[in-house]
Amino acid sequence: MSALDLLSGDAQTFLDKVWASRVHLHHADPDDLVGLLSLEDVDHLLTSVALRTPALRIAQDGAVLPASRFTRSASIAGSPLSGLVDARKVLALFEGGATVVLQGLHRYWPPLTELVRDLEVALGHPCQANAYLTPPGSQGFARHSDSHDVFVFQTHGRKQWEVVEDGEEREVVLEPGLSMYLPTGTPHSARSQDEASLHVTIGINRLSWRDVLRGLADQVLAGQRYDAPLPAGYLEDPDRLAGRLAEELVAFTSGLGALDPAEVVAERSAAFLTQRAPALQGGLKDLVALGGLGDDTVLERRPTVTCVLRPGIDRLAVLLGDRELRMPLRLLAPMELVRDSEVLRPADLSPWLDEQSRLVVARRLVREGLLRIAS
Repeated sequence: MSALDLLSGDAQTFLDKVWASRVHLHHADPDDLVGLLSLEDVDHLLTSVALRTPALRIAQDGAVLPASRFTRSASIAGSPLSGLVDARKVLALFEGGATVVLQGLHRYWPPLTELVRDLEVALGHPCQANAYLTPPGSQGFARHSDSHDVFVFQTHGRKQWEVVEDGEEREVVLEPGLSMYLPTGTPHSARSQDEASLHVTIGINRLSWRDVLRGLADQVLAGQRYDAPLPAGYLEDPDRLAGRLAEELVAFTSGLGALDPAEVVAERSAAFLTQRAPALQGGLKDLVALGGLGDDTVLERRPTVTCVLRPGIDRLAVLLGDRELRMPLRLLAPMELVRDSEVLRPADLSPWLDEQSRLVVARRLVREGLLRIAS
């Protein structure tokens, strides 16, 4: 099941009718959502992992507490280490009614890394994941609205949300198995009920037409002709500026008109699919085992890595999410099989490659992180 299906139900219906316009609720299997980040997982992160700010922040009574309230200093091999989360202080603040916020979980918690990357590919917009742990009967933040869209889902306890849509306030009680989509700018607040609450928010940083067009305008304006100063004396004689401005507007619009939309889209999508942070969990284990890779070794597509193929005139570009892999064009057919297969063996590439060649390709794809050796 894709991330968008899990969070919204029917993905295509969501994209056609709901995306960026209306509050939307969806019921899913509670185990699927709880498995992404459970209360036990958060316990582990707070007490057994050396988190540092700003990966964690704490809010109470509508205000964010200074990091000094829940961090300490330490050292590693004599080098100072600051901003280290102090588990004892965090637990004490939580017991006193404070909300604990885990930020940027998509960067270091594998289940949410996979979810966020899948959602990014489905939407074409950058996404992020935070989690909010709130004591019973508490509210971490006053009513506010976010500058990005969010999916919210509960993984422990229950939380009552007050959401304002079209000027009317509605109440939604989230519990494990229920997710909610809030478009940008939706006023909301939330309060935990009779037990501790843990919910995850997936933020969607929408790329707008304004972002695209502004970027294209900057691209055209990079030409040297636009570095010339405005003509002196235009304050007393505005016509001296108006005439020149008419010429520059023609040049500017002509420059925009000369852009090829297909090339612009290809460049933007390639940039999106090559500039994300690498996600290589298990990569070290794969490298250690690479020497034993043979024709019958079972390989899996790494779930956090994209595989978009862009054939050129004489080369094949493989977009992996964090980088672009260049390969000979003759590998297009075997790479299509790799792209479309969740599990395969090097021997499956035999219709196109001899044994030595397919092992070379398989080892390279493992090194690059597209494939992993099945456990």
